[in-house]
Amino acid sequence: MLKKPRLFYGLLFLALLVTEVLIALFVNDSFIRPFFGDVLVTVLICCFCRIWIPRKVPALPFYVFLFATAVEVSQYFDLVKLLGLESNRFLSVLMGRTFSWPDILCYAVGCLLFFALDFVVQKHSAQS
Repeated sequence: MLKKPRLFYGLLFLALLVTEVLIALFVNDSFIRPFFGDVLVTVLICCFCRIWIPRKVPALPFYVFLFATAVEVSQYFDLVKLLGLESNRFLSVLMGRTFSWPDILCYAVGCLLFFALDFVVQKHSAQS
């Protein structure tokens, strides 16, 4: 499996996507959905990117963290309202409406987890 990192990341992406959807649909608690979901979403984004760029961007987790933080900052300024999209439920949910410092910490944890995973995958795929 690790001989083909793109396949590994593709399968992991699909598993994480299903997990995120299940969390969004069926979990309404004060830990899994708000924190674990935020950790997983950055890993999900990193996996998606690694499908297309398996080795060329070693700092990928850092860039994903910057992207996630930018989205969170846009929530601080309520970009949805500034753009007049608050009546569009899909875009409101997709873009988010509430800023949270703990979310940024969760994004960092997810990116660090992916960094460690990516290190192991790249090391094993290079040895194969």
